[in-house]
Amino acid sequence: MKNIFVGNLSFGATEQSVRTLFEAHGTVDRVNIVTDRDSGQPRGFGFVEMSNDNEGNKAITALNGKELDGRALNVNEARPKAERSGGGGGGYGQKRW
Repeated sequence: MKNIFVGNLSFGATEQSVRTLFEAHGTVDRVNIVTDRDSGQPRGFGFVEMSNDNEGNKAITALNGKELDGRALNVNEARPKAERSGGGGGGYGQKRW
């Protein structure tokens, strides 16, 4: 399974237009364009899953820098999502004067 990051998408790009672009290079299992949680508007990037690694690699090579809707795509293998730290201490244990 090859998970591919697709960046610099135009806000008008659809899952179908991205799928069509990648299907020229192999079988596409899933397309997900990431949207803002609050507004529902596209965030300008997404992910494509291809079950065949060779086809995925060929798609990355062929489509990185290719224009879609007037924008040069940034296409590469997706990296696993980094874990977020529990962060923020909220001031616990700090001296207050």
